[in-house]
Amino acid sequence: RSAITTSVTNVVGSGLRLKPTIDAEYLGMSDEEADTWERLTEREFKLWCRKENCDAEAKLNFYGLQELAFLSVLQSGDVFAALPFIPRPQSPYDLKVQMIEADRVCNRGFSIDTDTLSGGVETDRNGTPINYHILKTHPNGFNPSYDWRIVPARGRQTGRVNIVHLFKVDRVGQNRGVPFLAPVIEDLNLLKRYSEAEMMAALVSGLFTVFIETESGQAMETFVDDLDPQGNAAAAGEINLGSGAIVDLAKGEKVNAVNPMRPNPAFDAFLLAVTRRIGAALEIPHDLLVKNFMASYSASRAALLEAWKFFKTRRLWLAGNFCQPIYEEWMREAILNERISAPGFMDDPAIREAYLQCQWVGPAQGQIDPVKETQAAILKINNGLSTRAQETTAIGGDWEANHRQLVKEARMRREGGLDTESTQITRSNSANSAAKDEDAEDEE
Repeated sequence: RSAITTSVTNVVGSGLRLKPTIDAEYLGMSDEEADTWERLTEREFKLWCRKENCDAEAKLNFYGLQELAFLSVLQSGDVFAALPFIPRPQSPYDLKVQMIEADRVCNRGFSIDTDTLSGGVETDRNGTPINYHILKTHPNGFNPSYDWRIVPARGRQTGRVNIVHLFKVDRVGQNRGVPFLAPVIEDLNLLKRYSEAEMMAALVSGLFTVFIETESGQAMETFVDDLDPQGNAAAAGEINLGSGAIVDLAKGEKVNAVNPMRPNPAFDAFLLAVTRRIGAALEIPHDLLVKNFMASYSASRAALLEAWKFFKTRRLWLAGNFCQPIYEEWMREAILNERISAPGFMDDPAIREAYLQCQWVGPAQGQIDPVKETQAAILKINNGLSTRAQETTAIGGDWEANHRQLVKEARMRREGGLDTESTQITRSNSANSAAKDEDAEDEE
């Protein structure tokens, strides 16, 4: 569970937000015109992202659908999203996203796989999906209906996307996805069995029972009225361990105590070894997988940077294979409904590509030491290695929005007669502070 939720939180988080970045030079727009068009498009897309406008079930907004899609891919290996038109009152858009669970896509009649039909995905001779075989209900539901519907991957006449199939391709010719935890399922099973055995041994070692041996051999009157420590009727001749239980013995019967040696000092070492193997296979460092940061600043930062490579790659994959296809279909409807003006969008593929260029901004990477990383960002900006917009995006902000707000605040402070000077960190101060931190870390 930690591996899955950690991946979802860092890859999707609160959702990937649209930031249009059209090719204004190719489209013949000025910078002001491009900024106006991008803000209008972003505003319209936010309107569609409301749950009643984008979700066929009206349960999740578009950011929640992103989370559900990625979570389903990690659990089942893949997920499907249909893009039907469902008109609703007071909704300016008819395009909806209908999520389809992976188990519902299977060969019609549960037939065996062939060269062109595998796992419910029908392909042409080139391997391009042309049809999807979808059950109307879940095959393991309460009252399953084994009725399939064959849905074309694209519209026969329009060519629009009907089904978005989200899965990671790991082998040539692969038609269905593989669950995220499949490579480590044996290690997880081993860890589960060993953990359960250790917990049972620890429980037994915590039970203390007093045995009483009499000289006469006559059994004493029981203290528990023939009930075991859990309050259940004890079987004849059965002796159970319990919390503070008292059991009498007949003449000549003795008890040999067994020391279970708990807690087991080797348990932590075993747990560490197995979780390291699991983390390496899933590309999630052990510290992040078990949420235990006991190393130094440098080691923790190295672990987070290594994990962020995996999270960033999966984020780009999710944006390109789920968010972008849906955004393109939404753009078509917005232009046809004349809510957005994009001359030449329907006629020229190059113009259409220029209008569709955008970024999908997700949650920031996070900072272990904000002072150090802010100083590094200032040095990169001052030396021309980065821009303010890039550094602001890296921490999850919007530089243009910040700039407009700062201008507004500066104007209000001047009008109110307040000081507008702001504190700045110089290069020398940054270097001195970083050196002091490094010396303190080395000393520790």
